[in-house]
Amino acid sequence: MHLAYPAVLAALLFCTGLYGVLARRNAILVLMSVELMLNAVNLNLVAFDVWLRDTLHSGQALTLFTIAIAAAEIGIGLAIVLAVYRNRGTSDIDRLRDTAETDEAETVPAGDDEGDDPTGTAPEDQATAAAGKAKKAEATA
Repeated sequence: MHLAYPAVLAALLFCTGLYGVLARRNAILVLMSVELMLNAVNLNLVAFDVWLRDTLHSGQALTLFTIAIAAAEIGIGLAIVLAVYRNRGTSDIDRLRDTAETDEAETVPAGDDEGDDPTGTAPEDQATAAAGKAKKAEATA
């Protein structure tokens, strides 16, 4: 068999997975698209292993390693998606931007530029930021 057939099929699979990652907004569909991309890489590894007639079958060994890593990635990814869905009620990626950590600069009021504090924040602002971080830690635990 020619190398071109599995290589073209792998390229099509990879492009389909890439489109799914870039275009989809559902986290589970994005994870499925990543798996499609990994399967395209596995197909290339096996095809090149057969084409090169490697006696050690290193392409197949790397494929097995990739499958094991992909299984762990899907398990952890689905656990994260389910936890986010339980907390937020949605698995829409655009709506999950609220979960990003806020900087301390965002908690400082806009008019507090002057002062003697070298960090640029007043002690009460630092206490407010620390209390906010403690509250986030309690919510995630």
